[in-house]
Amino acid sequence: MAGQSSVKDSSNMRTLSIRINDALHRRLRLRAYGANLSVSEFLRPLIEDAAVPGGRYAYTGQDELLGVALQTYALLAEMAAQQSGGIVERALAASRAMLRERGLLDPEEEAASGMRPTFLGKEGRAP
Repeated sequence: MAGQSSVKDSSNMRTLSIRINDALHRRLRLRAYGANLSVSEFLRPLIEDAAVPGGRYAYTGQDELLGVALQTYALLAEMAAQQSGGIVERALAASRAMLRERGLLDPEEEAASGMRPTFLGKEGRAP
């Protein structure tokens, strides 16, 4: 189950090093201490949750940029729809392909949702 660590043999464990500022480190140590855990034990379930495919979304520093990009995309899509519906369909096909390539869109989930999987041809256009 996500979030529950069943660590019995630490010899199979890898070390992950990250840089954080002193204030954040102090707050993490206090939270871990309050839970009677080491910092590693405290953070391990959070890291496991972030690594679960299809799990809840792990927020990053890129979320604000993503929000702006999505709003810009929506405006452009609306403008393109007024010009030609074909442009929108090709753009959606291209964006789904890019999301798939980056592992952000599961083809099986896409098919199950009723979205028509579209793959780009040589000219970068949907067939």
